[in-house]
Amino acid sequence: MSKESGDFTSGRIFPKMIKFMLPILGALVLQAMYGAVDILIVGWFGTKSGISAVSTGSNIVNLIIFTIAGLSMGITVLIGRYIGEKREDKIGRVIGGAICLFAVLSVIIAVFMLVFAKGLANLMQAPKEAVDLTVQYVRICGGGIFFIIAYNVISSIFRGMGNAKLPLIFVAIACVTNIVGDLVFVAGFNMNVAGAALATVLAQAVSVILSLVIIRKQKLPFTMRKEDICFNPEIKTFVILGAPIAFQEVLTQFSFLALCAFINKLGIDASSGYGVANKIVSFIMLVPSSLMQSMSAFVAQNVGAGKEKRARQAMVTGMCIGAVIGIFITIFAFLRGDILASIFTNDAAVVEKAAEYLKGFATEAVVTSVLFSFIGYFNGHSNTVFVMCQGIAQTFLVRLPMSYFMSIRKNASLMHIGLAAPSATVFGILINVTFFIIYINKQKKNVKI
Repeated sequence: MSKESGDFTSGRIFPKMIKFMLPILGALVLQAMYGAVDILIVGWFGTKSGISAVSTGSNIVNLIIFTIAGLSMGITVLIGRYIGEKREDKIGRVIGGAICLFAVLSVIIAVFMLVFAKGLANLMQAPKEAVDLTVQYVRICGGGIFFIIAYNVISSIFRGMGNAKLPLIFVAIACVTNIVGDLVFVAGFNMNVAGAALATVLAQAVSVILSLVIIRKQKLPFTMRKEDICFNPEIKTFVILGAPIAFQEVLTQFSFLALCAFINKLGIDASSGYGVANKIVSFIMLVPSSLMQSMSAFVAQNVGAGKEKRARQAMVTGMCIGAVIGIFITIFAFLRGDILASIFTNDAAVVEKAAEYLKGFATEAVVTSVLFSFIGYFNGHSNTVFVMCQGIAQTFLVRLPMSYFMSIRKNASLMHIGLAAPSATVFGILINVTFFIIYINKQKKNVKI
């Protein structure tokens, strides 16, 4: 492997995990900023209905993004496995197959978003003042979905190789471009929601184009030929690994869409407040998300090398890192959510509603670090079907029913609705602990046999 690639099968776990995790965390911070800037600029230079539209529209777009990210996790795991097994010669075929598959998917998704944008806005029960603006946002993002998908696939490839630095560079390019675009289109040309969507698409396009230029100059641990770019058997392998994760993401994002629809019914202040809170939540979830992505690649390499004990040690290390950081985030989000919300808007009613939601959600910063470390561990073992099933259980047995019940109560509170997320996560942890014990016992029996 090249010096840029990370070998996680030897050496001290903590420093290696931190070294790999930090660029991923940095990339996610920039990606969160990338999404938050739209709300921030529209909040200061656009309209209250614009905040609601970007919130609702971005939830729809996120359904696509997270589904693709889940499916491309199969690429990360498969490349990590091949590196652990010292079979780098197979990586070119994996990437070639991914190019073909995701190019076709991008065309299908783009057509769907352009045609059904109005129906999606109505299904989300967008406030009447924000329906047309939501449609604008969805259609413009749909037109540029190819670049959004391409970014996620490229990043998944390099994470599988243990290289988290290049995805950080790619998202940094996108973030800077998006900020400039938002300032020009929204603040400068007063384009409101349409300007925010255009900035998003432009940023992803610039990032993908420049990332391809950068990649051509890298010394990679594999060779890739033109004939590798075809529909080959590697597609089936990484789709089998990634499909359960993608399906889980579909259901999880549908639950967030449903939550957004529940809150939209409570009026424009609640809708806009939730939109602001949701962008703050994206920052709160950064550490758990970077842990999960790091863990999947870290564990996959050690599984490929036959080092199960080291894989388990990595999982526990990740839990400790995430929980310690999560405690501080939880305290601040619970006590001073209003300060965080006021960054995005000066509307007092919107700030109040955002802070209200954050009080209920805050403990998610701690419990999700534990859950996502489990998920990364099982993803690295290719147990993606279990990951999917536990995600479905969380969504449909706890998060959705509790959110709906809290939203229909008299004088419904966003704080009580926000509690649904950590409640579902605790339920997920119990499922994962149970499965982990069963899984380890099964491994021990197989060793004895």
